[in-house]
Amino acid sequence: MRLVKQVTGSAMATATYREVTAGAVILGVLQGSVMTAAFTYIGLKLGFGLPGSTVAAILGFALLRGVGRTIGVKGAGSIVENNINQTIASGINTASAGVVFTFPALLLLGEDFNPWTIILAAVAGSFMGIVIIIPLRKQMIEIERLRFPSGIAVATILKSPGAGAEKAVKLGFGFAISVAITLLGKYEVLPEALPVGEWFYGDLAAATGAGGILALGTSISLSMANFGAGLLSGKGGLPFALGGVLAWWVIAPFVVGQGWAPEVAGGDLWGAVYGTMLRPVGIGVLIGGALAGVVMSYPALKGAIKSLQAAAKLAKAGHDADELNPKVLVFGLAGSFVLLFSVAFLGSEGAVGTSISVAVAGTVWLGLAGLIVAQATGATDISPLSGLALIAVTIMLAITANNVVLAITIGVAVCVATNQCADMMSDLKTGHLVGSIPRKQQLVQFGVAWVGPAIAVGTVLLLWQSGPGGTGGFGPESAACTQGLPECLSAPQAGALQGMVQGVVSGNAPVDKYLAGAVIGGSLALFPIAGLGVLIGLAMYLPFDITLGYGIGCVASMMLTKTKGRRFYGDVIVPVGAGFIVGEALTSLTLTLIQLAKG
Repeated sequence: MRLVKQVTGSAMATATYREVTAGAVILGVLQGSVMTAAFTYIGLKLGFGLPGSTVAAILGFALLRGVGRTIGVKGAGSIVENNINQTIASGINTASAGVVFTFPALLLLGEDFNPWTIILAAVAGSFMGIVIIIPLRKQMIEIERLRFPSGIAVATILKSPGAGAEKAVKLGFGFAISVAITLLGKYEVLPEALPVGEWFYGDLAAATGAGGILALGTSISLSMANFGAGLLSGKGGLPFALGGVLAWWVIAPFVVGQGWAPEVAGGDLWGAVYGTMLRPVGIGVLIGGALAGVVMSYPALKGAIKSLQAAAKLAKAGHDADELNPKVLVFGLAGSFVLLFSVAFLGSEGAVGTSISVAVAGTVWLGLAGLIVAQATGATDISPLSGLALIAVTIMLAITANNVVLAITIGVAVCVATNQCADMMSDLKTGHLVGSIPRKQQLVQFGVAWVGPAIAVGTVLLLWQSGPGGTGGFGPESAACTQGLPECLSAPQAGALQGMVQGVVSGNAPVDKYLAGAVIGGSLALFPIAGLGVLIGLAMYLPFDITLGYGIGCVASMMLTKTKGRRFYGDVIVPVGAGFIVGEALTSLTLTLIQLAKG
């Protein structure tokens, strides 16, 4: 319970609000588990993660307040109780992006691994992400007053309980539409994609003798998750769509027109252009953009270290009862070292020296990455997760003499930890604005940090065993992707990691294309658009029908926001778009389970 004293005339009244309750914890775990599975699917399909706080907060009012008060629970669904629900749900869901950006690379590379070791590494990262935030909360949120835009947005929802119930209905509406359209597409009542015309420069390609390119028309995938993601992103996601336009309407036709592609037609031509040009250049752009993002985050690292020093001084001055003791950081670092040592010991077949080196380097990098993300999220809401994970894998390849499995396993821990840092600090910002007790948020987060990794890893393995349409596997070379099916899960982030690892290990990578892409990706960091290089690199990976549908969602969101107002975006577009995403993801996962049950 949360006690709040209010002055009423000359008397002092005490109001009691429900905060950490069984209902909030159970609902948070259920929502977090479902969202982790759903957003793992979305991460494989679109190449980026999605936060779960907004969905959890909207449904929390409908279930905690609506159902709780209907059955007579006094004070059910208070703002701070719902905040605990969304803190747990989003904390569990952080594992989806951390796992999906890294772990699938092992499957794409065909490596043998122990899934329990992957889960252990992800759990270590999840706990470490929480630990890093504990001493920084007061300094960054209460003293420096960093913005944390996502945290402010969720607090706005929590402060509008009446609107929350209406948004839950709209989310359900979007969910129902998405389920219906997804099922109609799966059973071929609706087409897989809508044709919209031929590639640009088709006449130029025909004039140079490569007429086969005209057989490849542009289409729009009827993916509601894809469209919903565009609706939520709005103007911020437009560079991603423009990256697809650049890749498939400019670079690809130019390559064919110059005679740089093999003289083949149809799908063979698509595969040749993608495999020999777009994919390696896209890897370079993504890596260059990600690393540039880390470099650009150097001021954030300096600021975070200063915040950590200031927090240490505050801790010496006295411990606030509403906070967990900052000494938890010391024990957390020690625990992280032990867990990473255990992972390295298992992964290196008992090599103690290598295990110690991996544990030391991994713990140090986890700490630095967490500091970078905490400060960067507070200032811009952008976290350079993929860049930090790429650096971690590169470091580990050097330490372990190209032990690919161990290097990527540590990369999983880093990516999960950094995403947990970003989410935890945003949740604490929300709690600060709505009056929650920080210590309670941190404790419930500790209690469930182990849940998300197991679900995310399990979902990836499930989709690898049998794709949503029964095609099996994922990645750009999977059956669904080569056949242009809507079930295609291209796993662009993991694919970039796969390409980087293959280049390091084999020494036969298309270095010229990687370097050219890296220069482009690094140069894009000069533009005042956060993560531009990463967005365009990912867009070069994805089938254009997916990117185009996403872009249409972005444009629709921009137009509706302009004509209807910013409030319309929060009241209608956000819940409906979230319903579109969750509806398709859960439907596809359910069909996958049915496919497996049928053998």
